[in-house]
Amino acid sequence: MRLATIRTAKGTTAVRLDGDVLVDVGAPDVGALLGHADWAERARTAAFGPAATYAATDADYAPVVPRPSKVICVGLNYRSHIGEMGRPLPEHPTLFAKFADALIGARDDIARPQETSELDWEAELALIIGAPVRRARGAAAAQAIAGFTVLNDITCRDWQFRTREWLQGKTWDSSTPTGPYLVTPDELPGGVRPRLDLRLSVDGAVMQSGSTADLPFDPVALVEYASTIVRLRTGTPAGVGHAREPQRFLTGGETVVTEIDGLGRLENRVAKEGAP
Repeated sequence: MRLATIRTAKGTTAVRLDGDVLVDVGAPDVGALLGHADWAERARTAAFGPAATYAATDADYAPVVPRPSKVICVGLNYRSHIGEMGRPLPEHPTLFAKFADALIGARDDIARPQETSELDWEAELALIIGAPVRRARGAAAAQAIAGFTVLNDITCRDWQFRTREWLQGKTWDSSTPTGPYLVTPDELPGGVRPRLDLRLSVDGAVMQSGSTADLPFDPVALVEYASTIVRLRTGTPAGVGHAREPQRFLTGGETVVTEIDGLGRLENRVAKEGAP
């Protein structure tokens, strides 16, 4: 099943993809839908009948979960990326956070901050929690995963490396595309440990190409680890601009496409300086 949050004239609404049609499932967004214990049944049984429908190709996609209680990110989470950054494999996941204000939709413009000269990209697999969990282990951690989506972890490298803490480089306003769909694990090879190819291109030139099979910490292990620290309520391959020779960064006007097979595609223009 594929779920999305779209913007309409009346506000946002959660929808299910049926072929090339989006069917309203009766919730204001996917985050609100996941607040129901029977969210999967509600989404699956929403029918064409009286429900509103929209064309998938013309939809205005919002972030899948527009107002998450928290966004926990994992740095150094692909073996190839760890190697290109010159670091050893980590013993434990490296966690940092984003705030909801950083999230944008699958086709929205990326706001390039005027304060940075080193705006970089990172193609990521994102998982979405479908039930509150704390100290989850094994099957409980796996069952907490509602599905997966695509995320581009746009990063201001010059701000990231000002200090040993990464937050200030990672959570700039309107900088992080995500979506377009939450795809449930039953649709993916590997299920809650998906094995999917991913790519990122800038103006048509491929910058990243890898596989989610390259993760040193798989999604279930990450749910176990993160839920030990906080209650959960609702990763990038080689090729980032910082590690290239010569380095390459986003200066404004580029089109960045982030794709994960089986999940979908983000296509975002980098807005010129002066955007929020």
